[in-house]
Amino acid sequence: MHKFGDELGPERILEVYDPKLKYEAVVVIDNTALGPGKGGIRLVEDVTKEEVFGLARAMTYKNAMADIPFGGAKSGIAADPKKIDKEKVIRSFARLIKPLVPQYYIPGPDMNTTEKEMGYIADELKDKRAATGKPLSMGGLPHELGSTGFGVAQATAVAVEFLKKDISQCTVAIEGYGNVGTFTHKFLEEKGAKIVALSDSKGGIYNKNGIKYNRALEVKQKTGTVSEYEGTKIEGSKLFELDVDILIPGARPNVINESNYNKVKARLIVEAGNLPIKHEIEKKLAKKKILIIPDFVANAGGVISSYAEYIGMNKEQMFQLVEKKIKANTAKVLENAKDLDTRAAAVSIAKNKVLDAMAKN
Repeated sequence: MHKFGDELGPERILEVYDPKLKYEAVVVIDNTALGPGKGGIRLVEDVTKEEVFGLARAMTYKNAMADIPFGGAKSGIAADPKKIDKEKVIRSFARLIKPLVPQYYIPGPDMNTTEKEMGYIADELKDKRAATGKPLSMGGLPHELGSTGFGVAQATAVAVEFLKKDISQCTVAIEGYGNVGTFTHKFLEEKGAKIVALSDSKGGIYNKNGIKYNRALEVKQKTGTVSEYEGTKIEGSKLFELDVDILIPGARPNVINESNYNKVKARLIVEAGNLPIKHEIEKKLAKKKILIIPDFVANAGGVISSYAEYIGMNKEQMFQLVEKKIKANTAKVLENAKDLDTRAAAVSIAKNKVLDAMAKN
């Protein structure tokens, strides 16, 4: 039997194997008290059941916090995305998980899966509600529209106001320049913030005069890395130590940890990536009067967009819904946080919603 579990879940764990294509996969449905489990498909060679459970629980909290009628779930396919026929694997996976979809589980994109793969799932199962984040041509609202980064920018704006600062006077450093990082940059720049540092897997760049979104995108596309932008090259890990107002970790887990939390100079951290800081380190940062907007509050734009797609909204309606929900939820967490422990406040709000729903079911 699995070694994790508590009063919320997980309710179901499905492990599958395709002997022809030789890949293993797991679906963890953590909790469906509020609705079918919602969560992306992570396609990485070393994915583990424990990791998928952790991500599924984060989705339970994220969906409850966002007040959308979805439970939490996640799936992982253990395969090297560069060495497989992705379409064959995704279509096979869709067939293997068909008994769960969409009644108990609705997949979406995650690491190494995109709108294209969500399209394969809906097509294979002949059901447009079998996945969200599908291409626009299939009536989808793909994550490529930037809903997650847009939500991160909204959460940042609310937190800046809470700190009684003016966003146009704030400097920002963003870790990670994929879908979330690029759109966070775009929407924060539109709000008047000055982005002075960026990093991706190949390195980082600092420019005190500001880094422009259009130019950064062009540099990334041409050279394969944002670190080729004009300015001072920095090691990716040094980004967290820069003298900026706002820090946005948007890629890897546990990037701010025991070894570097004391070097953080930012007054505000907005978690765009999942689990970038362990809770015990967040508490140490709070003691230093650093305000943190937790991941499942700040980066819920993607799943709110999934819900918008699920109920048939268009792009404009989706962005309005993301803005409304993220602003309200960020404000609610800030109002309820004691001693700046925003994660404890957010988990408490989300957990109570799930427990209430379980009591009624």
